[in-house]
Amino acid sequence: MDEHAKVLLISVAAQLAGMHPQTLRQYDRMGLVEPGRSAGGGRRYSLRDVELLREIQRLSQEEGVNLAGVRRIIDQERLVLELRERLQHMQERLAYAEARLAQLEAISAFPRSELLPSTRTSTALVVWRPRSSEG
Repeated sequence: MDEHAKVLLISVAAQLAGMHPQTLRQYDRMGLVEPGRSAGGGRRYSLRDVELLREIQRLSQEEGVNLAGVRRIIDQERLVLELRERLQHMQERLAYAEARLAQLEAISAFPRSELLPSTRTSTALVVWRPRSSEG
């Protein structure tokens, strides 16, 4: 089963997380966990949501973090995950650009030292070579 699929009823998710269903409703209202909704409006949870509920419980009960603190921790973890994904994407784009530059060098008479990267934010590659004084 896909860990992100929102298919678990609130009673099942509460049992898996070791919580009362009312606690899950409260966490939903507070924005700590974001269940999906069925056509009839019932909450649906994923296995990832259950893991998050367990982490909320651990932070609040074992670490003594209040729910406002738990929310900040969760928000920061989400931000870190988003930034990691963006970094991965940028690394992939950089690798592509470097490979493309190597291809252009291989078919061109321009040595790398004469190729200047674009200062624009677009994805276009600008190749420049000064005019020779002869000519």
